[in-house]
Amino acid sequence: MSGDAVSVEQAIERYLVARRAAKPSPHTVAAYRRDLVAVLGCVGRALGREVSGVGLGELDAGVLREAFAEFAEERAASSVLRAWSTWNGFFAFWVSERVVAGNPMSAVPRPRVKPSGPKPLMGEDTPERLLEALARGARRARDPWPERDLAVLALALLTGMRSAEMLSLRVESLGGRPGERRIRVVGKGGGERVLPIEVPLEALLEAYLASRRVRFDAPVRGGDPLLVDNRGEGLRRGGLQYLVKQCYRYAGVNDRVARGTLVHALRHTFATRLAEDGASVTEIMHLLGHSSVTSSQAYIEVTARAQREAASSNRTYGVLRRLAADGVGGEEPAPQGGG
Repeated sequence: MSGDAVSVEQAIERYLVARRAAKPSPHTVAAYRRDLVAVLGCVGRALGREVSGVGLGELDAGVLREAFAEFAEERAASSVLRAWSTWNGFFAFWVSERVVAGNPMSAVPRPRVKPSGPKPLMGEDTPERLLEALARGARRARDPWPERDLAVLALALLTGMRSAEMLSLRVESLGGRPGERRIRVVGKGGGERVLPIEVPLEALLEAYLASRRVRFDAPVRGGDPLLVDNRGEGLRRGGLQYLVKQCYRYAGVNDRVARGTLVHALRHTFATRLAEDGASVTEIMHLLGHSSVTSSQAYIEVTARAQREAASSNRTYGVLRRLAADGVGGEEPAPQGGG
């Protein structure tokens, strides 16, 4: 089979089927599909044709450069980089299958994204303020469900799970005896980790599940999604983001959330507090599901920097700075004789 004999649409579907062997999460597969289809639409416009008639062999570096130039017009650099990586993996697969001779993505400019440090919720009391506001009553919504809202926010703040990890949870993901609960999480690349659930969070989750049984007048089965929307269906990414955003607004802390973080701010808050309380980089790495120590080390470094900045703001340092400016205490006094 040659690249001219297979359409790009067919190649995308076959690639996604092949990717399933690595057991990525459904959200990861959906993200691959979105990036492949979105750029393919730009390819069609670059060629002036319907995408259904575009063959894989027609995707040379020039066409892809033009397509990515359009794709990048109204998107953040991080989104363009993710799409570039998806297409790079797509072509690498077809090169390995000997369907195309080379990977044209090496000639397509890849955006540079500055590595961003952790962006936890701002304000020392923000997590507590958020949870206490939700515990006091229901946020303003057409169909309020305070037990669910509180369970979602507390779960994120106390486990540091990614959005996709939370959405993939099943009721049976919760295990262990009362008082010793744990939750099994499927992370990036299908890797699993087990996180402890302490008694206060266990009680919140139990209260949420009890309210769910009453709300829908139906049993909750082990294979059901753990987190559901107001219709009882599995919560999706957009619904989770909207829920979290509305909870921030209700608690009056939406100005303490870094732009573009939403659910991820809760994960960063979890990790930052771990570092502040003395957790090792290995412990942080395991709890967050990082594959590299480098990612976890960022929380240690940010915490150390914040501690140094806090220490330097001590008013006594102001006195020393003024003395230094006046030339006082700049040299060690000479030792005096005698005993």
